[in-house]
Amino acid sequence: MKQQLKEELPSKVTGPCNVLVVGVGGQGVVMISKVLSTLCQQQGFVVKQSEVHGMAKRGGSVFSHVRFGDHIYSPTIPEGEADIIVALEWAEGLRWLPYLKSETGTLIVDTQQIVPPFACRDRRVNARLGYVDKSLKEIIEQIPNSMAIDAVDLATDAGVPKAANTVLLGALSTALNFDPEAWKAVIEDTVPPKTISGNLQAFESGRSRSLALEQEIPSESYPDKSDATRQMPIYKPRLEITGDWCKSCDICVRFCPERCLRLDKQQIVELFEPDLCTGCRMCEWLCPDFAINVHLDTEHTIESGK
Repeated sequence: MKQQLKEELPSKVTGPCNVLVVGVGGQGVVMISKVLSTLCQQQGFVVKQSEVHGMAKRGGSVFSHVRFGDHIYSPTIPEGEADIIVALEWAEGLRWLPYLKSETGTLIVDTQQIVPPFACRDRRVNARLGYVDKSLKEIIEQIPNSMAIDAVDLATDAGVPKAANTVLLGALSTALNFDPEAWKAVIEDTVPPKTISGNLQAFESGRSRSLALEQEIPSESYPDKSDATRQMPIYKPRLEITGDWCKSCDICVRFCPERCLRLDKQQIVELFEPDLCTGCRMCEWLCPDFAINVHLDTEHTIESGK
């Protein structure tokens, strides 16, 4: 996959190279396109960038077109002309597939799933969601030039959970013929100074890691259609709230479908009705400060006290 694309993109290209970056609000779509655009300009290319934020405040669709080459006239990528799609969220990546070149296009996608509220009609644990129902195998059969990465996990290992977008930048760097050190220099100039080390580690992790082509997206999110009666583990939701990170924005409280969250006397979110919590992860996905983590404990972890 990577070598094929590099052969199409030598140090100087005559026609435009089209990179489409997609995701949802708060994931860092604009940061990826900014780093790529800056790097391309430094390499002497003409660059055009166009972005649409939409309802970007936590959950809305966001996308950015980046086109570079010797001569670029339009800032937008026509349907079916994207050389690369970088998707920070699984469903968004699939939604934009019609823009990818049918034979030579490359898909770089994070396996993270941010399920919108209207897809959570049945919020019980293991309930089937109104969400895209395609496995990684199905996508690879359709698009051989595919790379799927658990970017959030790699960024967390790097000590910067918010740097999943930088992990995908690392993956993107393997598909474009630019010096890795040039990428790192632009990243250092873009991210906050205190996060430079973690972001560079996340970048290196993205360069070196991609999921095996045969690996599936977690089965609990994509039920096996051929086995509707298979046994599922029993989960008990548990909320991990980092009070120091909570900014009392009240978003999680207002959007909690079960109304089991509230702000305490210090205006920090708390779970006051744990038996009502279904583990739908709505609070986790909507929290702009990453102050809530939802754990789905199995019977084994409950018994062992973990």
